[in-house]
This record gives sequence, C-alpha cells and structure tokens, in this order.
Amino acid sequence: MKSTKVRLQRLGWSGVEIEYKGETLLIDYIQNTTQLAILRSPDEPFPLSSKPGSASAALVTHLHSDHADPSALFLALRTGAPVLRPAAASGTMADLALTAHAESEFQKHPLVTAVVGEWEEQNIGPFKISSAPAVDGFGDPQLSWIVECGGHRIIHAGDTLFHGFWWRIANKFGPFDIAFLPINAPVVDFPALRPMSPLEAVMSPEQAAVAAHLIGARSVVPIHYHSMNKPPIYIETPDPAERLQKQLENFSIDLQLHQPGTWFEPS
Repeated sequence: MKSTKVRLQRLGWSGVEIEYKGETLLIDYIQNTTQLAILRSPDEPFPLSSKPGSASAALVTHLHSDHADPSALFLALRTGAPVLRPAAASGTMADLALTAHAESEFQKHPLVTAVVGEWEEQNIGPFKISSAPAVDGFGDPQLSWIVECGGHRIIHAGDTLFHGFWWRIANKFGPFDIAFLPINAPVVDFPALRPMSPLEAVMSPEQAAVAAHLIGARSVVPIHYHSMNKPPIYIETPDPAERLQKQLENFSIDLQLHQPGTWFEPS
C-alpha cells in the first residue's frame, strides 16, 4: 500500500527529494562534484536519491554545476520522466562559463527536458509544480519551484538573491508549510567574473528570514551552506545557521535543521 504521507529528504548542498504516494520528485539533485572540487568540503555528503531509476520528475533551479547534474538525473529518473529547467544563458563565452558544463552534459544524456518560464503550472503524477521568479547572483536564468502534494505547499529557492517578487509569490502560492532557502551569502572571486564584486552572491541568513516572513512560510529548512567555503575564491558568511535561527525567532517561524540524508515530514 502506498503511503499517503509526504516525506522529504534533504540531499547534498541544495538537493531535496520529495516522496508522496510512492512517487518521488527531485530538486537540484547532484552527484558529480568534480566541477566543484576546488570549492567543496570533502566531509560533506551528497546522498543518492532513494529510488534510483524511478523518480517521477526533476526540477532544476539553474544550470550551475552545484545545482544541475544531468548524469545523476539520468540514473535517478525513470524512462521518460521530465526534467524541468529554466532557459539557457546567453552571451559571450565568459557569460556562459558557469552554465556551459551542465548544458554540455544535457546533450550527452537522453533526458526529456522542458524549458519553463516564470509563473507556469503543471501536474506530474501526484505533484502540482509551479515556477516563480528568482534572481541568480551571477546573471544566469534561475527559477524558484513550488511543489504542492498531500495538502502541503513547499517552495525551493535555489540560491537566489533577495528580490522584490516575494509578495507576488505569496499572493499567488502562499502560505508555505516549508521553505527551502539558501543562506550562505558568499563573496566570490571567479576568473569569469572579474572585476570581483565585494557584494554577497546569495541571500544572507537575515535576508532569508525576511523572505520567509514575506511569503508566509511556517518553517524554514536552510540549504546552500557549509558544503563549500574555500577562501579567497568562495567565502561563506560566518555562522549562517545560528544567525538564521535568531532572525526567524523574530517572526515566530520554525527552523528545521536537517543534515544531508535525513528524511522528515512536514509539521
């Protein structure tokens, strides 16, 4: 008998797996971290999906290698399962530097991909999936994903910056039972992004707390922190989880800290 409970698993970095009625949905699932070797901590796990070869669909917030891994998706998805993704980046070779690897990997695997724009909605199996605006820290196309199943509403915000769409997201989709929000606010110095910006490329813990408040999130599961912190090229903001907890208390929003590989249910 298929369980009618919604279960979620936090995977590596920003990865999330959602299980409902015996079907699974993956968001920003990665396994191949060779492109991230210079950045990642060897101690941080990147767990496998729970049912290799049978996931119903995959959602990709954007095409950076820490969020998009077509080879992993090819092994995780059942035949014909869709991969929903934002549009390709455009511009010069330098403009495409952060998305080129994932785009080339998509060409190597017979995945069923669909480019999705903002504010689109569709149903895949027991999951209602919607897309919302997000703002990539480096100028590449990005989406946030909203998943509804089993009476629960979940948002996954990739590694977005703080932006002005939170109220519109709340008006259209909110409130949310769980918000997976990035919190590591890195300052980066990548060769393709010179001159270097001293500004943070992802939301800070304080900004994530405000975003959660604006969209009506009942609880926040922080993502996109601790796995990568390699000064001087990638400098994570200090104590992100502790700072997030302090700010969420101001809004009476629950904090859920889950290590990669941990399954949990919406509260």
